Amino acid sequence: MFCIRHIESNFLRKFKALYLQKLVINIGYSRTVREYEVRYQRLRERGEAYTNWLNRISRKQYALAFDGGYRWGHMTTNLVECINSVLKGARNFPITALVKATFYRLNELFTRKRAEAKARINAGHVFSELVTTKLHANQLASRNIQVNCFDRQNEVFEVREMPSGLEYAVDLRRHQCDCGEFQMDQVRRVYRARFRPLENPSTWPAYTGLRFVPNPFLRRMTKGRPRMTRFLNEMDTRMLRPPRRCRQCGAEGHSRSRCRRSAGAPADHNAQ
Repeated sequence: MFCIRHIESNFLRKFKALYLQKLVINIGYSRTVREYEVRYQRLRERGEAYTNWLNRISRKQYALAFDGGYRWGHMTTNLVECINSVLKGARNFPITALVKATFYRLNELFTRKRAEAKARINAGHVFSELVTTKLHANQLASRNIQVNCFDRQNEVFEVREMPSGLEYAVDLRRHQCDCGEFQMDQVRRVYRARFRPLENPSTWPAYTGLRFVPNPFLRRMTKGRPRMTRFLNEMDTRMLRPPRRCRQCGAEGHSRSRCRRSAGAPADHNAQ
């Protein structure tokens, strides 16, 4: 599976077409073949060079409609990006404390999310709370959606989105929709992995492998957060900011607190 963020980055590096950035992402997030084909055709209308470049990648490697469900909706290879809020505050811990904090925080997250999904299923809900909220919001914006009923019990419908022309079959009896988005049985499977208690450390088997000896010369001696050394690319447009200017004199290279003019301002004021 390929990361949609890296595919987007490589696409922008190749074509410099920022206006197609969102369309490329939406192609990867397409959950049905029909939805994929519609968005793919839109990209092809912009230029065959774009789709020819995309055809070099297997569809099952980047599109949800062809991945067989193995991605569980995750479109990035670095799943840690999705749980940064869980690990917030533990990054500056020592190694042992960092691993221990990560273990227990993830265990708490998986246990809580699994229980929440099970509780909603037991309460008769088919979709998650977030999707239910979006469904209510979509009801207010459903003027451009055409709905056709296909049975007497009002349980099977055909839903057509007028602007895009996409069609979906909704079966309320079976609790299914062709879009397949965020149904509760799929959400619970995301958290099906379970953590095991660490038990008493005195009962752990003795470690006989290699011992890690840190290099004392690589120890960071300065205080504060280290300066970022990662090279920025076209994906970091928000981070590529111009150099800061002094709010006192407007020059670059220093702040207002270190401005020479601000240092002489009180003296001039007292002289008056």
